[in-house]
Amino acid sequence: MTDSVCVAALQMTSVDSLDLNLDQADHLLRAAHDAGAELAVLPEYFAWMSARDTDKLALAESEGHGPIQDFLRHAAQNYHLWIVGGTLPIQAEEAHKVYNRCLVINPKGDSVVHYDKIHLFGFTQGQERYCESNTITPGHTPKKITLPWGDLGLGVCYDLRFPELFRAILPIDFLALPAAFTHTTGSAHWNTLLRARAIENQCYVIASGQTGTHPGGRRTFGHSQIIDPWGTVLTCQPEDIGIITATLSLSRILEIRQALPALEHRRFSVMDTPNLSHGYGNHHE
Repeated sequence: MTDSVCVAALQMTSVDSLDLNLDQADHLLRAAHDAGAELAVLPEYFAWMSARDTDKLALAESEGHGPIQDFLRHAAQNYHLWIVGGTLPIQAEEAHKVYNRCLVINPKGDSVVHYDKIHLFGFTQGQERYCESNTITPGHTPKKITLPWGDLGLGVCYDLRFPELFRAILPIDFLALPAAFTHTTGSAHWNTLLRARAIENQCYVIASGQTGTHPGGRRTFGHSQIIDPWGTVLTCQPEDIGIITATLSLSRILEIRQALPALEHRRFSVMDTPNLSHGYGNHHE
């Protein structure tokens, strides 16, 4: 296992055109490769954002088949990247719902693990209203995968607010978090929540966000970040489309965990506590 890896967080402004979004994603993935990245993280909903949540149902793909999955496979091969593929809609059992799925693709173009977003965003403030459960079926199983540089945990956007999800997959060295945080909630909580997840799990956080104004007027916060296990923001992309990169070191993780062995000092596990473990670990997708 190598000690260090260069990673990239990609920030997009996705619209209601699959072709335009995939072109934008391809440009950013190429830039990540050119910058020396070996792992790249796309944002949530990277392939489609439109005025109506129901529009994504028409793009729903079956597992292993479809233009979005083909794009991710080919991009991973072309740019020799591990890709955390933001999210894409995968047809659920219910006719009018999808899974909001995050795929991890290896440089050979193989999908090696998937995570279906568990926590579905709901928010009402004035004219701003969101209810993901109207069109999305939640997943049930936390996921992580062992990469050449360590263990990578997966979460998506609203999952960030639920620390027990990530406790259920410890130990992890890296956490990838594709997101489309609204400007309202992002400006209030995004930075604080990201740093908290890095600090409490003593892991790197790679958070890739949507930014700007999308069809229908939805505004997202951007501020994609890469954060170290001490909670230090290594790099941030404020509001523009683009990429950020950083070299992450396993030695840095070990240094912090030896100096402050908080994970060893834990007195209970979420998996052993009924009121916390409900919904995690006892279900299969």
